[in-house]
Amino acid sequence: MSLRRSKAASREVANLSKVRIKVENGRFRVVGLGAWYSYWRDPYHLMLTIPWPGFIAITSGLYLLGNALFALAYLAGGDAIVNAEPGSFQDAFFFSVQTLASIGYGAMHPANLYADILVTLEALTGLLGVAVLTGLAFARFSRPTARVMFSQVAVITQFEGIPTLMFRAANERRNQISEAQLRVYIMRDEVSAEGQRLRRFHQLRLLRDQTPSFLLTWTAMHPIEPDSPLYGSTEASLQRHNATLAISFSGLDETVAQTIHARYSYAAPEIRWNSRFKDIFQYTDEGDRYIDYSNFHQTIPIDLPAP
Repeated sequence: MSLRRSKAASREVANLSKVRIKVENGRFRVVGLGAWYSYWRDPYHLMLTIPWPGFIAITSGLYLLGNALFALAYLAGGDAIVNAEPGSFQDAFFFSVQTLASIGYGAMHPANLYADILVTLEALTGLLGVAVLTGLAFARFSRPTARVMFSQVAVITQFEGIPTLMFRAANERRNQISEAQLRVYIMRDEVSAEGQRLRRFHQLRLLRDQTPSFLLTWTAMHPIEPDSPLYGSTEASLQRHNATLAISFSGLDETVAQTIHARYSYAAPEIRWNSRFKDIFQYTDEGDRYIDYSNFHQTIPIDLPAP
């Protein structure tokens, strides 16, 4: 048993290809990550990730192939279909279509026990096929998605006398997202005391990492204090260590009553030092306020002492 497990594990390792990680403008990118065609060994995952045209093409191809195989099986039984032209693949094919879909027009019907057995098998295949296809289609349609927009850059600015890392998030759907949460991590290359190179994750504490209702916008803020992993960092040091800010958002979409997730990241060149965001809140003469999203990604340079 142990030997078989060892061989199976060896085959799994052999099946894994090398993963290439590219660094583009300070951002790590796994080549081929998320490519739907890489899941051909996992048909269920493949059918969930393939684009809709591919999903329809594969489904149609399997449907035509299944009917063609059953048509050949009917022809192998001789005159197994009443009112069908002897040896006609076309009649056998369309009889298979009627049987698989439980249409039953009545013009053609089984002529003997052999055909009855095939009809029984095909009817069962049709039931299972409809169940599987319905489940796959429902799973594709029902997957919750988040429409959360993040600012194109993050900034380090002064807030209440403390250098503070900031970035913006906005709810593009304008619906209620309850119990929304943000998690922020700094990922950077480091060298351990033993000289081993590794990439470490450090969580950044936010002034407010959750909100009972996320409707419009959210400005996340991390104070760069002595206990912050960013304390003492500079623009050059972040780029030298290939630092990346990883953002994780989650919340409950009240429209579909499901948890949604969103991710975003900022490479070191996308963190603007000595800058602040332009104000997106505007006021009318009547005292009302509105949000101007045209300034959502805009920043203004300022003078800021090093943290």
